[in-house]
Amino acid sequence: MRRKFSDDQITGFLKQAEAGASVTELCRQNGFSDTTFYNWRSKYGSPTLSKARRLKDLQAENALLKRLLGESILDNEMLKAALDQKGER
Repeated sequence: MRRKFSDDQITGFLKQAEAGASVTELCRQNGFSDTTFYNWRSKYGSPTLSKARRLKDLQAENALLKRLLGESILDNEMLKAALDQKGER
């Protein structure tokens, strides 16, 4: 049976290993292989790097959304102006 672990659980395992816990013992106690652990470590990186990467991704997404919102507001204002000019004729 394959067991799913949440991102928080995986990060917890990675933190325990970073703090000095034996990877072999950690894997045995929690029911996953050392191969799985090392795959997680390569995928998630160190927990602090993972958080920094996530923050950077969120900042980039936020900047994109702000730009799109600004463009949408400008489009809306141009449409309003065009409708006002049409109504004045």
